[in-house]
Amino acid sequence: MSVARSKVPYPETPSILLERDLKIADSGATDEDILLAFRWMTYSRYTDQRIFELYRQGKMKGTVTVSDGNEGLVAPLALMLDKDIDCVSWTHRGMPGHLIWSDHLGDHVSQFLGNSASPTKGREGNAHHGDPANRSFPMISHLGKMSSNVLGGTDSQRRKGHKAIGITFFGDGGSSTGEIHESLNLASVLNIPVIFVIENNNYAYSTPLHEQFQGKLVDRAKGYGIKGIELDVANLEENLKIFQEAIDETRETGRPMLIEMHTLRLLGHAGYDTLDYIDPELTQKWFNEDCLKNLRERLVAQGYGDRIEAEEAELKAFVNDTVNHALKLPMCEPQGLIDDVFSPTTTPVTWANDPVPNTQDPAAEPLTFALAINKALDKILADSPESLVMGQDIADYGGPFKVTKNLFNKYGRSRVINTPICESAMVGYATGQAVTGHRPIVEFQFADFATDATTQITLNAATYNFRSGAKAPMVMRFPCGAGLTFGSFHSQDLEALYLHIPGLKLLYPSTPQDAYDAMLAAYEDDNPVLYFEHKNLYNLLKGPVSFNPNYRDIWQPALRRQGDFATVVTYGEMTLWANEAVQYLEKEYDVSCDLWDLRALNPLKLERIQESVAKTGRLVVITESRRNVGFAAELIARITESQFFDLEAPPLRITSQDMPVPFAAELEADYRPSTNSILTQMIDWLEAE
Repeated sequence: MSVARSKVPYPETPSILLERDLKIADSGATDEDILLAFRWMTYSRYTDQRIFELYRQGKMKGTVTVSDGNEGLVAPLALMLDKDIDCVSWTHRGMPGHLIWSDHLGDHVSQFLGNSASPTKGREGNAHHGDPANRSFPMISHLGKMSSNVLGGTDSQRRKGHKAIGITFFGDGGSSTGEIHESLNLASVLNIPVIFVIENNNYAYSTPLHEQFQGKLVDRAKGYGIKGIELDVANLEENLKIFQEAIDETRETGRPMLIEMHTLRLLGHAGYDTLDYIDPELTQKWFNEDCLKNLRERLVAQGYGDRIEAEEAELKAFVNDTVNHALKLPMCEPQGLIDDVFSPTTTPVTWANDPVPNTQDPAAEPLTFALAINKALDKILADSPESLVMGQDIADYGGPFKVTKNLFNKYGRSRVINTPICESAMVGYATGQAVTGHRPIVEFQFADFATDATTQITLNAATYNFRSGAKAPMVMRFPCGAGLTFGSFHSQDLEALYLHIPGLKLLYPSTPQDAYDAMLAAYEDDNPVLYFEHKNLYNLLKGPVSFNPNYRDIWQPALRRQGDFATVVTYGEMTLWANEAVQYLEKEYDVSCDLWDLRALNPLKLERIQESVAKTGRLVVITESRRNVGFAAELIARITESQFFDLEAPPLRITSQDMPVPFAAELEADYRPSTNSILTQMIDWLEAE
C-alpha cells in the first residue's frame, strides 16, 4: 500500500490556506498572527459542521467526532510546529491539525466518508488517520496509546540530527490511562522533548471530572519532574505567546512538558451523543464561552469585519465544493486487502564482511543458544546504525539471562537502552521509532510480561501497514516456555495468542545457529516480528555459530529427520524431545518419521510438510502451548484441509495441559510434553491402528 494521496482533482485550495506556519515574536502576537489562527479555526469549524451534517443525513457512517471548542488549542499549535521535522498525533478532536499538517481537504473528507480516495483506502475509522510519512501518527481508539509513538518518533528524529519536538494530545479521560503515566515517565527519564497536551473539556464521554480524578491534572507534571502549564482556551491572544515559548523551550532544553488546556464540550462525545447527561444551562454557558465566536467578535470590533466575512465566504464555498466532489467518488473495493496485511521487505540490511555465499566458517566457535542471540545482536548493532536494543535491566546487568551481556559496554546507552518497567509505552516508543526510520529490538524479560503491551503489539504495531501504508520494522524478543520451575507468570508459551493477530510475523528457533539466523532475518524484515526464544534452550544447547549467507531460509521449515511412517511437526524446545522420541521409535519399533522443525510460525510455509504427509499418510503435531484453541489445532486443520484423503489414521495432537503453568518441578514436568509423554502418546496412537 502506498501512502501517496489520491490524484483526485478536488477544487483548488484557496490561496489564503497556503500559509500554514506561525511564529510569535517575543513581543507577543500581532493582529496578523491572530487572524491567521482564526482563519484556520474557522476553516476547521466549517469542515466539522459539514461532516456532522452528513452524519445526521445518513451519508457518513462510523463514529463521527468534531473539534468544536478545541480549535483554539489545536490550530495554533499545529501552525507553530515545524512540519518538516516535528512529530505529532492528533486525537478525534484534532481536525485543525489534520488540515494544517498535510494533504488536501478532500483527503480528510474522503477519510470520513470511507470512500476510495481516503488516505487509508477505507480501512480505518473516520478520525483514525494521520500521515506517518510526515510524522503524523494515526490514532487508535485506545486513548493515550499514541503518546508513546510520538516519543519514539521524536527520539528517532533527534537521533538523525533534527532538532525536532513532538506533541501528543489526549483528553481528561485519557489522562487516567496507564499508558499516559508510562509515557510521561519514559519521556522524563530518557529526556525526550515531547509536549503532552491534555484537552480538558470536563467530561470523559459522559463521566464528569469529579468521577475521574482528584486534584488538578496539571499538577501531575510535578510527579515526573517536568514543567506544567495550565491554560484556558478562551484566552487565545495570550495563549499564542505561551504556546510559542513552550515550543521553543522544549526544543532547546530537550525536556518534556505538560500543558493542561481547559476546552469546551460544545457537542457530544460523538455524533450519536445527545448530551442529555449535561444540564442544558451548562451547555448554553459553554456556547456563550465559545472561543471561536468570541474571538470573531473581538476581531470585528477591531475593524476586521469585512476581511473576515470575505474569507469566511471563500472558506465555506471551498468546503462545500470539496464535500460535494467527495460525495461523488466511488466507494472502496475489497481487492488487495489481504495483500497489505504485511509490508513487503524492501530494505534488506547490508551485513559487513559477509563471507562468500554458500560457505560456512569451519572454525566457528561453539556457542550456547543465549550466546548465539547475543552474537546476532552484536552484529546487528555493529552493522546497522538504525538499530537499537531496549528493555529492562539489559544494559549494565546484561538482562536476566545475560543475552545482552557486554553490548552496553560496547555500544553505549544511546544504543542499548535501559527502560523503566513500562512494557506498553516501551513497545509504543519502539513503534514510533520504527515508523520514523529506526529499527528497534525490544526485549521482554519474560514473554508473559508482553501481555501488558498487548494493545500496542496487536492493534497498533501489527496493523500499521494495513491501515496507513507505513512500515513498522521492529523485533520483540519473547523469552518463553516452561521447564525451569519459574511458575505461572514466567513460563508460558503464548504464540497462539499472537498468531491470531494479522500483521505479526513469528519466529521460534530451536538451535544456536537457527537462533542467530532468525535474529538477522527478523531484524531486516519490514514488519513487526515476534522472536520466541525458549528459556530452557539458553544453556541447554551448544553448537558452532557463524554467519550463514542463507539465513533467510529460517522462514522455511527444516527437516530434522527422515522417515516414511509418519510426519511429525513441532518447533522450539519440543524439537529436542520429539527427536528423542522418534529415535526411540525407530530403534524399538522399526518405524521412521519425518521430523519437521517449523521455525517460522507466521507466515506458515507448509508445502514441503504437506508433501511429507502425502508420503507418510500420518500426522503428529507437538507443541508446548496448550491444547485448547492452541496452535497445534490450527496446524492440523491447515494440513488436513489439503491432505485429508492422504491420511491413513487420525492426526495426533500432543500439547501441554489446559491449566496455568504449575511451579513445583514434578507438577511442571507433568504439565507439558516430554520425551516420555510424547513416546507414550505416539505408541498408543501407533498401536491403536
